Amino acid sequence: MSLYPLKFVPRFVPKMWGGRKLQQIFGKSLPGEGPYGESWEVFDFPPGATGPDAIQAGDDDRGWISATIANGPLAGTTLHQIMVAHPASLLGQCAAVDTPHGGQFPLLIKFLDARDDLSVQVHPPPAYVSSHSGAHLKNEAWHILHCDPGARLLLGARKGVTRAIFEQALRAGTAEKEMNSVAVLEGETYYMPSGTLHALGGGIVAYEVQTPSDTTYRVFDFSRIDPSTGKPRTLHVEQALDCIQFHWDALQNKTPRQPQHAIVAQAPQWILMQIRLSAGAAYELNHDAGPIVATCVSGGGSVQSFGVTEEYTLGETIVLPPAESTRLRPARDSTLLLAGVPPVDRAQLLPRSVA
Repeated sequence: MSLYPLKFVPRFVPKMWGGRKLQQIFGKSLPGEGPYGESWEVFDFPPGATGPDAIQAGDDDRGWISATIANGPLAGTTLHQIMVAHPASLLGQCAAVDTPHGGQFPLLIKFLDARDDLSVQVHPPPAYVSSHSGAHLKNEAWHILHCDPGARLLLGARKGVTRAIFEQALRAGTAEKEMNSVAVLEGETYYMPSGTLHALGGGIVAYEVQTPSDTTYRVFDFSRIDPSTGKPRTLHVEQALDCIQFHWDALQNKTPRQPQHAIVAQAPQWILMQIRLSAGAAYELNHDAGPIVATCVSGGGSVQSFGVTEEYTLGETIVLPPAESTRLRPARDSTLLLAGVPPVDRAQLLPRSVA
């Protein structure tokens, strides 16, 4: 079956640390007036793989939680249904993530709105995953789209901090002082492989790409009370301490703002490229090896493949199924973030100008 550029219905996840900037910046139609921290743009989770914060009314926790297609003849169909019915057309040569419930789409794409600091947390590294059933890798990257003056994130333990020192700081409530505090700028990208101690700071809106896992160990939460329960949120201190990689430099994985096309982050399971397109020009991608997930973070225009043209605007994400030719026509100067999985590589993510 020939697919076409696929748009999806975003999934808005309320968070105590969230705000309303997903609506203010991207025009997302957030329900009600409460705080929302996440907009899931492309997602596909097997039964039981998501945390309780992600469960929403109407979900069947015995089934897959998967993005719903919003456009074209397949509107109303889920991403996972396409994975089952047309895997070759959707994935090409790329492999699905193997789960006990079947193949999973290999990328998770989100927007994050951190009005307040997120918890200090870590995702399990390979050695921990291999010895603990139910734990999964989560290699992720943040691309900074907006930041208030003075905004910062916490990234990795400071040089010389050991597990013992960090445990003592946890007991004293001073864990933040033992981490690298990094002032952020718009356009920067931070890659955090599993095992990286991290926390997104308040005043930041970010794009996030990751392996599709929800295994998160929260180690410190600034002594906050969850207003929905009147109690502190659950911590996973021992699991987190077993996972934190204390003896490596987390700051080495920062990519400054890039003026042109560039790879901004890369994990064994995925690659993220930023491309900048000029208004009125035309570009072509040849990505027959696998799909590309394209997110517009500035500007707007159109994308065409398999004879179907779809408009894209700020804050929209489109899955481009494998194609020998996908045409991009920016109506305005635009920046897109393109995520792919092996064997999709830089050559297939790099646009070339066409007449």
